[in-house]
Amino acid sequence: MPLRAASLRFPCERVLLARTKLAYVHVRNLLTDAKRDRAGRVYGYVAIWLPEEFLVLYIRAGEVVNAMALDDEGYRALSIADAVDLVPAEPEFGEICFHEASDRQLACMHFSQMEEPTAWPAELDPTDPEALFAHLGATTFDGMLEIVDDGAIHYVTLRDGLVEHCFLGCGTAKTDEPEVLRARRPFSESADRKKLGVFRWPVPPPLPVQANPSLIRAYRELTHALVGRLVEGGNPGAPKVAEYAREALVPDHPCLACFSALSPAPDLHDPVVDAEALTAAVAQWVQEIILAAVDLDTTRPEEILRSVTHERRRAFQSAGFFQRLPWPITW
Repeated sequence: MPLRAASLRFPCERVLLARTKLAYVHVRNLLTDAKRDRAGRVYGYVAIWLPEEFLVLYIRAGEVVNAMALDDEGYRALSIADAVDLVPAEPEFGEICFHEASDRQLACMHFSQMEEPTAWPAELDPTDPEALFAHLGATTFDGMLEIVDDGAIHYVTLRDGLVEHCFLGCGTAKTDEPEVLRARRPFSESADRKKLGVFRWPVPPPLPVQANPSLIRAYRELTHALVGRLVEGGNPGAPKVAEYAREALVPDHPCLACFSALSPAPDLHDPVVDAEALTAAVAQWVQEIILAAVDLDTTRPEEILRSVTHERRRAFQSAGFFQRLPWPITW
């Protein structure tokens, strides 16, 4: 693993599980307990150091909502299921920590990992705090800074060029000093300017929330049940029709590339997509399947949909699936 990943230390408000050997922790149980235990329903992150890569699982109210991975190529987005699957059931190597952090800090972390920073002016040395904060004030900068000090990562948010909030690296003691002074602490005299990196981004959006793996699984089972129902009803070409419809929709709904109407289904990864976009894609696909493979003169789409969605109707209703279909379904 690259040294930059092995030495990473993100800010935190509270250490729920100090960095320890991964062999001592059952990751799936840890995540389940965080969801069930009232005291564990926090905002934070689980960081996992594996031999080949580094994982970050983002948690909101105890629920894993996003995931990232860092390897030699840099950060990349991962589906929640794929990230958890990367952790061996019985790991011999690796480390893990579970830290509480605010939703704003999580947004800063994720944004800096997903987007390229904005370049500094050529004449500015961002590691010089006097020049840096003078420039940010003069330009009334709105956004965030990431300050990397030999593996310790700090985030500073600014509004109109003024320091708004600081998230200083884990292990940095909290004080009552003003935020504008805390923002200068990573630039202290003890800091090695050669190891200091300062980067900037615009104001980060809220932390994106991926579709839950259970919802993705439910939609996969729904489409397979729909195609199976059509085959049983006398349309043996329904799988090919469904696949043709899916492939035609992929340019507008990329998440459908992670689905299949074939049986047995190929081994597919979960898409990195939010629940709204996923629901819109599957609803459009289901509509195209029915329009192309159902004789609407003799069969009511509502009856077919009611039968294949009945078992998980509440989950589909909550996701807004039925509202996206042109056929009203009553229970």
